[in-house]
Amino acid sequence: WRQHIYNPTPPPSPEPQHDPYLIGVGRADCTGPPAEIPLMGYANPQQTAAGIHTRLYSRAFIVDDGRRRVVFVTVDIGMVSQRLRLEVLQALQMKYGDLYRQDNVVLSGTHTHCGLGGYFQYTLFMMTSKGYIKESTQPLVNGIVKSIDIAHRNMKPGRIFRNRGDLDDSSLNRSPHSYLNNPEDERHRYKWNTDKQVVVLKFTDLDGDGIGMISWFAVHAVSMNYTNRMVSSDNMGYASCLLEQDKNPGELPGQGGFVAGFSSSNLGDVTPNTKGPHCANTGLPCDYLNSSCPVGGVSVMCQAYGPGDDMFDSTRIIGHKIYSKAKVSTCKPALGHSFAAGTIDGGGDLNFTQGAVEGDPFWDGIRDLVLGKPSNQTQECHHPKPILLSTGEMNWPLPWHPQIVDVQIITIGSVAVVAVPGEMTTMSGRRLREAVQQELESEGTFRDTEVVIAGLSNVYTHYITTYEEYQVQRYEGASTIYGPHTLSAYLQKFRGLAKAIAQDRVSELPLGPQPPFFKEHLLSWMLPAPVDKTPQNTSFGDVLEQVYPVYRQVGHIVTIWSVSAHTALWGSSGLSTQDKTFVTVEIYDNRTETWEIVHTDASWETRFHWLKGSNQQSNATIEWHIPSSAPSGSYRIRHFGHYKQWKGLQQVITAYEGASEVFRVASSFYSH
Repeated sequence: WRQHIYNPTPPPSPEPQHDPYLIGVGRADCTGPPAEIPLMGYANPQQTAAGIHTRLYSRAFIVDDGRRRVVFVTVDIGMVSQRLRLEVLQALQMKYGDLYRQDNVVLSGTHTHCGLGGYFQYTLFMMTSKGYIKESTQPLVNGIVKSIDIAHRNMKPGRIFRNRGDLDDSSLNRSPHSYLNNPEDERHRYKWNTDKQVVVLKFTDLDGDGIGMISWFAVHAVSMNYTNRMVSSDNMGYASCLLEQDKNPGELPGQGGFVAGFSSSNLGDVTPNTKGPHCANTGLPCDYLNSSCPVGGVSVMCQAYGPGDDMFDSTRIIGHKIYSKAKVSTCKPALGHSFAAGTIDGGGDLNFTQGAVEGDPFWDGIRDLVLGKPSNQTQECHHPKPILLSTGEMNWPLPWHPQIVDVQIITIGSVAVVAVPGEMTTMSGRRLREAVQQELESEGTFRDTEVVIAGLSNVYTHYITTYEEYQVQRYEGASTIYGPHTLSAYLQKFRGLAKAIAQDRVSELPLGPQPPFFKEHLLSWMLPAPVDKTPQNTSFGDVLEQVYPVYRQVGHIVTIWSVSAHTALWGSSGLSTQDKTFVTVEIYDNRTETWEIVHTDASWETRFHWLKGSNQQSNATIEWHIPSSAPSGSYRIRHFGHYKQWKGLQQVITAYEGASEVFRVASSFYSH
């Protein structure tokens, strides 16, 4: 265990703040090359990137009370890995010395399952994301550091306000059978089997003008399902974009001074797919206990949907609801059989089902032959979990799971942010919040304390269930890799940190061992982007399928199909995809006789699909879903990229662009 506490404020008080904080906010693009790199979240190597739905951003918040400062960063990625955190801390140390360190910087992932993978150094994660991929890791490091740079430069005196409320109809417990295994008297203390509260921290300058906000809400960012291949920030990222566009009128996505971060919380057993799990082949509800389908059998048929008509509509609905509410003794790591089953948000491809408490002779035999049998000690420690992969005992070519785990608490005024390195279930999170609050308020120095859980922070250790939920061995229990007493160990560690804060004895706590930073044996199966070719008699950027002359303002989609190049080229050739765009939608300004950009590939209204064809050829399909707010006028769509070709004995990279014909958007086809 490594533990970090940061307490940058004096004991909280309900009275108005007398001395202002120094506050800085910053946002930066962290989108990597959107081609052929596996998306991180569903653990499906076939789900590789092929375009952009929305861009990914890092949002940083720095708070300084005059004695100490703290940094909280929420990033549009599946989770923060230990490797990513170490690389960010190294970059910060080179720029700022000891100002931003492991004890005062928290990095938290929004848990979108449609960000790029490849930023892990442990074997299990490398196996599902084509290894450690520098081309996807570097944009993340650069984007996170840049967001902190911007926040650092923008620090100004300001004030902090907190609020909370409940958000209904946006979440569902996806493992209710496990939840019901918790003690009845404990369950009766709560109205719901998921946490509905939304906690908001609002930052203003001394004039009261808003400069940023952070919100925590417990729901998986899986409205975009495992069939999607476009990079997407999902429902939490869409909520951020909505609030930022609201507060930065006239700015394109990713621009403007107001920064809105929507952070993950104790979402382990919480899905946004509120229509619940149904069998894709029959439409009937899935088996209640093991999420399987009677017809067809395999768990991959069991999928959760809703609340929209498709995944885009569901993302829009959930994201808009979150935005609207915010606007007002452990074991060595091991994975159980249900790990391969996946969840109702994305089932495993093999024949594992959830709720398994006995092994499968076929798969256990393969495991024993290829990877070795789990030790008796590990099997006893993890009972009743039937161990599929004894990852804590597997170290070739590198350890399969982290064995040094960061635990961290920071406080901002009367709000304590508990940085949890994984996915806590609803009840686990409730127990942790209660324990931390009790310790903070036990000495009388804290009162009226708001404890929030920032999930997927600093290092990823899968799930954290209660002891009772672990016994059921659904997906979350099977993926609690440190055994049935994992939550108890976290409670003990976080209680110790909270007590040290309450007693002002933080400096007496030991740091603990340093995690490894592996430089050798990092696997990678990503091939460099190939030389690009075009179909005969065409050039890069040529539009092969043109637009219509006129479109209506509502309900129409403008689509072009053009000759493209390999979009992973941007990363492998040292070209950055950050702060760039593959797409613009532009309107002609008759007054200035110039074209004005109204949308980019970061916009919700655009979709950039990249298709890898044969013979080293690529195509791009670009969609613009015309919003009702689009003014009548003349428009065009442009596409940008770079292609690689041989010139003599050298590979040369050249920029290209293409444009559609001009088309009109009108209230009706008869407008002039």
